Amino acid sequence: MAKKNFKELLSKSQELLFVDFYADWCGPCQTMNPVVEEVIDSYEGKIKLLKIDVEKHPQLAQQFAVRSIPHYALFKRGKILWRKGGIMTKKDLAQYLKGFV
Repeated sequence: MAKKNFKELLSKSQELLFVDFYADWCGPCQTMNPVVEEVIDSYEGKIKLLKIDVEKHPQLAQQFAVRSIPHYALFKRGKILWRKGGIMTKKDLAQYLKGFV
């Protein structure tokens, strides 16, 4: 995804956009994949999931100061509402997002 397309998607998105910064080789990222997908699915379309591979898009990782992965950010209309890195439990992730839905 080009930087321009990503910025456009962020600014035009009226819904919540959960961005998952990851890499295929990252063990913790692989551990979190089913957790993230299950939590996002539980919000029944109220939150859209966007996965960004930091290996393929290092400029986006740099732009959003992603220093370690997995790293997550929640956007609405181009603004970051919440961000957190590392492994989380399903309960914790759902609790973090609950306040924005």
